[in-house]
Amino acid sequence: MSESRGKWEVAGRDGHHENIGRGVTRKRRSRAAVRTVAIVLLTTALAACATRPPATAFDRPVSHALASSEATPLASALAPLERQHPDQSAVRLLSTGTDALQARIALARAATKTLDMQYYIAEEDNTGKLLLGAALHAADRGVRVRMLVDDLNFKDIDRIMAALNSHDKIEIRVFNPFGSAQRSFSERTQNFFTNLGHFTRRMHNKAMIADNQIAIVGGRNLGDEYFNASPTLQFRDLDVFAAGPVTQEISASFDDYWNSSLAYPLRVLNKQKFDPAELDKTRDDLRAHWRQQADPLNAKPLNATPLAQQIAREEMGLVWAPTEFRVDSPSKIEHPSDDYKSPPMQRLIELLKDAQSEFLILSPYFVPHDAGVKALGDLTKRHVRVAVLTNSLAATDAVAVQAGYAPYRIPLLENGVELYEFKPIQAEGESSPRAGLFGSQSRASLHAKAYVIDRSILVIGSMNLDPRSAKLNTELALVIHSKPVAEEAARLFANSVSPKTSWQVQLASAAVTEELRRTGAPQSGLVWTTEANGSLVTYNFDPEAGFYRNAMTGLFMLLPVDKQL
Repeated sequence: MSESRGKWEVAGRDGHHENIGRGVTRKRRSRAAVRTVAIVLLTTALAACATRPPATAFDRPVSHALASSEATPLASALAPLERQHPDQSAVRLLSTGTDALQARIALARAATKTLDMQYYIAEEDNTGKLLLGAALHAADRGVRVRMLVDDLNFKDIDRIMAALNSHDKIEIRVFNPFGSAQRSFSERTQNFFTNLGHFTRRMHNKAMIADNQIAIVGGRNLGDEYFNASPTLQFRDLDVFAAGPVTQEISASFDDYWNSSLAYPLRVLNKQKFDPAELDKTRDDLRAHWRQQADPLNAKPLNATPLAQQIAREEMGLVWAPTEFRVDSPSKIEHPSDDYKSPPMQRLIELLKDAQSEFLILSPYFVPHDAGVKALGDLTKRHVRVAVLTNSLAATDAVAVQAGYAPYRIPLLENGVELYEFKPIQAEGESSPRAGLFGSQSRASLHAKAYVIDRSILVIGSMNLDPRSAKLNTELALVIHSKPVAEEAARLFANSVSPKTSWQVQLASAAVTEELRRTGAPQSGLVWTTEANGSLVTYNFDPEAGFYRNAMTGLFMLLPVDKQL
């Protein structure tokens, strides 16, 4: 993990509001928004269909994390450090795609007893094959591998995972399936339309855990766009490498989801059959893929020295600090209730009550609603600086979400909140790519979800500041009480809101408004400012978004989909 951390690096394609990627299959989130509109219009006309039996009705053994007292190389390496730092855990930010990929490969290789993976999206693309190959290699060494994937982005044609699932040390489960077991497209579509309540609630958690000693959590899923490996899209994202007592809490949460009534064995959903020869072929293919792609994708450097040895030598750059873990219960989806309060969101709200000087927000999907505007305005009235970085209309992969966010820009600014919108950045010398209608074709999009309070507390995980994270999806977050870590995140924020990277959004002055009125130009009440060739450049409408994105935003603002955003 030797790469520079001076600016946000890119990685992957997420879901929640967050699906982008290669070709049509990478544009799921915006298509999901369109489908949501169709649902709102058609659901009342459709009759409910039969529900699937709970996962507990199938042959599905209950299993749990490895005991934290179990002897493993990772436990031995961490034990003396934990004694030196009682009641603390070790953390390190993974701010680049290369760091994040190398850390996951190293974690899979370091596991000697158990390897658990929980993801909203897990792709079988170039980096996905490297990680699946690392998991298979662990299983061949006798490591028990459990993999839990949300159903929304799971495809029955994912042959690698289906083949791996035939390994006696690997089990894959699918969370909250709405159509994986349907034999025909029409059956799957009917299930989609008639089970809206379950379809819209997704497991958005992201975690990877080795031997119940070390975990990686944050914003990244498994896919090329998360690890700086996609030629068409790169997400600016952020994970945290965590070791010590907090890992046991992350493992306990994984067990809750793994053993829940919504975690279905892949074998009861996937209709493909695999014999031992197919697993052997998959193993050979993944080994060949590693030989061909590990160097080009820069997946190797961290593995030169075993991870346990690096930890024992204190070479990992870990920071020990009081660390909390907050996570939604699977009951948020299993048994929905309007009275449910999301623990990650509630903890952030509690921490803000004591904010003294600054609150920095990184949320690619930011829909504050009136209550959020008031809460942030209350902070600014106490002379707390509030600064928000979210996606611009040109950079977002979710035009519908932009429609939910746009009406709150003026109220936020009137309440003293600083607002920055991420640009669709491209490499120097390239022409600016044209943003697509249903999915961003830009070179970069913000995807990190992180919140910095007084440069002393960092809240990081899978949670956006929007109704979906609060009410519909399950989320997780680490709360890290560390000035060095929080200050590192604040530096990343500062780099990300620079004119080179983002537009600053401000209220249009009276003079600008009058000039626009005089010339008959459209007025938005806002201006976007940046620097180009050493000069200040100002826009009076969402920059570089194009006619169709602006039109679609206007359309979504007219539709009753606000609670789904």
